Amino acid sequence: MNTKLRSFIKIIGIIMIVCGVSVIAVFGYRKISHELYMRKLLRESIVFEVPSLDIKVPVLDGTDNKVLAVAAGHFPNTGSVGKGNFCIAGHNSTIYAEIFNDIDKIKIGDTIYLINNDSQKTKYTYVVTAYNIVSPSSVDVLNDFGDNRLTVITCTDDGTKRQVITAMLKNNSDASH
Repeated sequence: MNTKLRSFIKIIGIIMIVCGVSVIAVFGYRKISHELYMRKLLRESIVFEVPSLDIKVPVLDGTDNKVLAVAAGHFPNTGSVGKGNFCIAGHNSTIYAEIFNDIDKIKIGDTIYLINNDSQKTKYTYVVTAYNIVSPSSVDVLNDFGDNRLTVITCTDDGTKRQVITAMLKNNSDASH
């Protein structure tokens, strides 16, 4: 093999290595940045946790695409943590945020926690009482029912219907720090 060809192959090899390292660095940076952002959100936001499904996500105000891309979203004009019907939504998707991908495995009687972002980090305990599949037009699940509950809404795997989980607050005195 002549010297020019060897030099050319070496240069191409070096370029390929530099390109590969650059691609890995960009993806690594994005992954680390996302992880740090999620930790920040978990420190500063309400936290939704289902220990039996290994789900722990921040809950932000609103249900627009920007919110649901990174967290669960609290429906405007629904209850607050521990009071009324606190309604949240999150993606069940491999394309978007994978917040509720395993929510269909939830069982009646499972425990869900909401940890408030107040100075005491008050923890509210909810117990799952219902799991239903409804049409997207069934917005009555967002109504106030005169009790203290958590309503979790996400799409079915095919996106045509909605999974709705209802969990009742154990009781107001169960909030702990």
